[in-house]
Amino acid sequence: MTAFYLSIAIFLVTYIFIIFEKVHRTIIALVGAGLAIALGLLSQKAAIEYIDFNTLGLLIGMMIIVGITRRSGVFGYLAIKAARVAGGKPLRILVALAVVTAVLSAFLDNVTTVLLIVPVTFVLTDHLEVPAFPFLFAEILASNIGGTATLIGDPPNIMIGSATHLGFLDFIVNLAPIVIVIMIITLLCLVLMFRKDLRADSQKIESIMAMNAREEIRDWAILKKSLLVLGLTISAFFLHGFLHLETATIALLGAAILMLICAAEPEDILLAVEWPTIFFFAGLFIIVGAMEANGVMELLARQAMELTGGSLTATAVVVLWISAVFSAFVDNIPFVATMIPLLKTIGQMSGLTMDPIWWALSLGACLGGNGTLIGASANIIVAGISERHGQHIGFIDYLKYGFPLMLLSIAIANLYLCLFLLP
Repeated sequence: MTAFYLSIAIFLVTYIFIIFEKVHRTIIALVGAGLAIALGLLSQKAAIEYIDFNTLGLLIGMMIIVGITRRSGVFGYLAIKAARVAGGKPLRILVALAVVTAVLSAFLDNVTTVLLIVPVTFVLTDHLEVPAFPFLFAEILASNIGGTATLIGDPPNIMIGSATHLGFLDFIVNLAPIVIVIMIITLLCLVLMFRKDLRADSQKIESIMAMNAREEIRDWAILKKSLLVLGLTISAFFLHGFLHLETATIALLGAAILMLICAAEPEDILLAVEWPTIFFFAGLFIIVGAMEANGVMELLARQAMELTGGSLTATAVVVLWISAVFSAFVDNIPFVATMIPLLKTIGQMSGLTMDPIWWALSLGACLGGNGTLIGASANIIVAGISERHGQHIGFIDYLKYGFPLMLLSIAIANLYLCLFLLP
């Protein structure tokens, strides 16, 4: 029983540090993982087996591909092009940038997307002399909503896909339809909320229309090579079941080929990988693995089954709402890392059809991240970039807009789950 309680204690202390951000989350995750092994909660060999290297490989491969693609300047091109298509009018630009962010988040990943879009957003808002917050808020929402649609769009989906038999096409078929609906409704709400704040005079609008998007393209050769490899990689994701290849293999192979044809120096390119995030994942996998190895997950699974009475509908709905609320107040990555082995245990013990429950977890964790400023990695990154531009985004300022919209999106997802995903 000592190992049982020690594994819970390490998990809870790690989680508390992650929530309050007094120590960098990667450091505390690695300390927690190291303690789990040092205290004999699981062996080093067992700890390594609990690390999901498919998740890590997929993340690393996509980070390299996006890192090289970014050098072409294509993301700045897309942002300015969207602004010009919107006629230079602030409210239309907000909608256009949100749509670009959502689409890019679905096929790259939401963290990378906001890193690329937000700096360009400040250029546009400075030209128009309008407040940046509505644009940044819209991009946060769009990144998390768009990322929900595909296997590679949001880290929780990568983790769920790696832990289950669900593939790239499964995510698109089951989640993309409701993501499109939620995105449209969210955009309508944003227009109603910010329509009075986003007005610019004709001279400012003309300055936006005078911007040349093509000037953003810095290297046409890299652009062509990057788009080719990115297209082939995404196509391979669709076909990975037929190809009998794991998604990590596809992403890493695509990254290696792109490095080869672009004659890139590995030392330079590997700096594009967010290594703190990779090691954060590794540490979390070990901490949660320690709880699984010492019977914590089995106990929680039994209690969850008693709560829902073994009903598939009740289980899926509970998972959806609990995932949303928890993911709003803590980063959705550690939450999903904890839920995956728990739900696997529930599936083994109950014999329930698990696919609807996995979709509920994905919808809850990804959309729930929109609830607060700390709900998802993309949110925190946008807040950090905004701070560097001299514009502070307050927790409460975000909460009063984000939490109601998050609850609305989860209510819509709940309806969709019951009507279309549950047998």
